[in-house]
Amino acid sequence: MSEPAQVLVVDGPGRVRFVPDEPPGPLPDGGFDVRTRFSGLSAGTDLSWVKGTNPMLSSAWDAELGLFDESRPGAGYPVRKVGYMQVGEVVAVGPTSDREVGDLVAMTYGHRTAHRADPARERVVPLPRGLDPVLGIYAAHMGPICANGVLHAAAEEGSEELDGGVRGRTVAVIGAGVVGLLTALFAAELGAASVTVLDPTPGRRAVAEALGLGARDPDDPDTVIDLKRGWRHGPGDHGADVVFQCRGRAAALATALRLLRPQATVIDLAFYADGAEDVRLGEEFHHNGLGVRCAQIGRVPRALRGTWDRDRLSGATLDLLAARGDDLVAHVVTDRVPLADAPAHLVALADGRRHAGIQTVFTG
Repeated sequence: MSEPAQVLVVDGPGRVRFVPDEPPGPLPDGGFDVRTRFSGLSAGTDLSWVKGTNPMLSSAWDAELGLFDESRPGAGYPVRKVGYMQVGEVVAVGPTSDREVGDLVAMTYGHRTAHRADPARERVVPLPRGLDPVLGIYAAHMGPICANGVLHAAAEEGSEELDGGVRGRTVAVIGAGVVGLLTALFAAELGAASVTVLDPTPGRRAVAEALGLGARDPDDPDTVIDLKRGWRHGPGDHGADVVFQCRGRAAALATALRLLRPQATVIDLAFYADGAEDVRLGEEFHHNGLGVRCAQIGRVPRALRGTWDRDRLSGATLDLLAARGDDLVAHVVTDRVPLADAPAHLVALADGRRHAGIQTVFTG
């Protein structure tokens, strides 16, 4: 890189700008430079920084104990790394690098115009030729998040195979955002008997149906009863085999619990920026012996650590993108915005002056 990259920084709630990065030095051994081609918006996480609702801002995270410590200050502002869904084009390579100029790679370096990559310190997912490069935004992190949710469902059934929790089973997915739709497509491609997506927005339900999935409105008072009557496994045994909860609201988690058959588990991929105080754990959760399993990308299921890691989850994601890429480009990638306009776009989304479709992509 002959000039410093421009890095998106959040200085405080509603204050976002680009600033120049430190001037680059010589390329390290094995390193390479990329120019950002695409940078995907994660509406939940990215906007939590802009709105000031991310818990990391106010409380320190103790990684050893796995606790938020409100007695110590959090990360605070400015936030210099926002975003984790990048596609870069290699523009320069260092000594012994295994990349070539012109290669496309998926990484998680944040919203910025360029990046100096060090494969010894960060994950790099080469994108196969023939894949629409915009889909690469899902290969390094977002797709593996969803694949890891499906893997957690398999682990609940004692299986080491990705399809072990969904093949031949009745699957419900709460939320038709990016996480919900990718998770639903994983389940469908892996052989689920049925996949029903629940979302209150008619346009998002239409996208789910365009992808070949069932879709229902969770706010319709008849929805849960209708679905559970149809999902009968035996006397006193109605409901979904597994529910993937992909919408960060307490009411969505409550719906997920209501949809389950007895002694089944919600696989929770949602981010509850406002907490989940309204979940009524004295009702279905208690009386039906249900479970809630958080399936975030920080870890694969404990029993599968020897056979699964983030690289293998990225491989599963690339398989899904190869199978359903055309549908994702047609129906899920809804908004393309120049990367230079990202600060104003994020602020407008955060304060409600603009409403995003399903997937916003900043283009370099």
